[in-house]
Amino acid sequence: MKSFFPIAAVTMLLAAPLATLAQIATPQASPKSTVTQRVGLTDVTITYSRPSLKGRAAFGEKTPLAPLGERWRTGANATTSIKFADDVTVEGKKVPAGEYGIYTIPGKAEWTVVLNKSLKQGADVAGFKDTDDVARFTVKPYAVGDKVETFSINFADLTPATANVVMLWQSTGAKFKITADVDSKVLAQIDEKITKNASPAPGDLAAAAVYYTDNGKDMKQAVAWMEKANATDPKFWNLHSEAKLRLQMKDYAGAAKAAEASKKAALAATPPNMDYVKMNDELLASAKKAGK
Repeated sequence: MKSFFPIAAVTMLLAAPLATLAQIATPQASPKSTVTQRVGLTDVTITYSRPSLKGRAAFGEKTPLAPLGERWRTGANATTSIKFADDVTVEGKKVPAGEYGIYTIPGKAEWTVVLNKSLKQGADVAGFKDTDDVARFTVKPYAVGDKVETFSINFADLTPATANVVMLWQSTGAKFKITADVDSKVLAQIDEKITKNASPAPGDLAAAAVYYTDNGKDMKQAVAWMEKANATDPKFWNLHSEAKLRLQMKDYAGAAKAAEASKKAALAATPPNMDYVKMNDELLASAKKAGK
């Protein structure tokens, strides 16, 4: 008498060893983290793994996690990377758009920071080629007040065109500055949307005027653009901006007129914007005092 297994049973037996090969997912000791920040008009993304002290020393000479004077992957596990969507300047060094590994050499008096094309080194921090460096610079470490248990990389000290990358662990911090090329990008947009456009949008005119004002450019041109924007679409905030521009240009009568129009529009808004009413009253007082 013949005996046999059903086909389904055979299939299950064959599949069983394969199922046992699947790795059990558990939390990493140094979990992966990604932080993204827009610097100017450029997105900057840092991907790294975050080791914790767990009673150990971060930096120093007695079996630290990151020995002083030695190259460090600036985190744990895979290579810590930084990605720039556009060309930037890092601590005065021109860096093309792209993704790079961040390697550091911590020291008591200074840190060396290296951006390198290699993204596959992991713990093999001595394995990459110095010829693949895209930037190398030094920064001064500083003491932090509160103990930082888990290594952290953040963005801080933001301005319209710059940001600092801040590295913190235990009682030590170090940072480096990224500067994005904002001006050429904004001027290119102004050229396209206003200079070469026979019918520029009021919003574009107002944005260009504010940019010119905030960056110390041609004030007369800024006033002309804001005036043109308000002639076709008089928003109370843009009217107030025109009033401020005219006040800076010492056109006190024009400043008062624009402030009155802004105040009236702010009161007519639903709901009325009393903050702008107050700001316009203050500007009117300043224009009246300066015009005497």
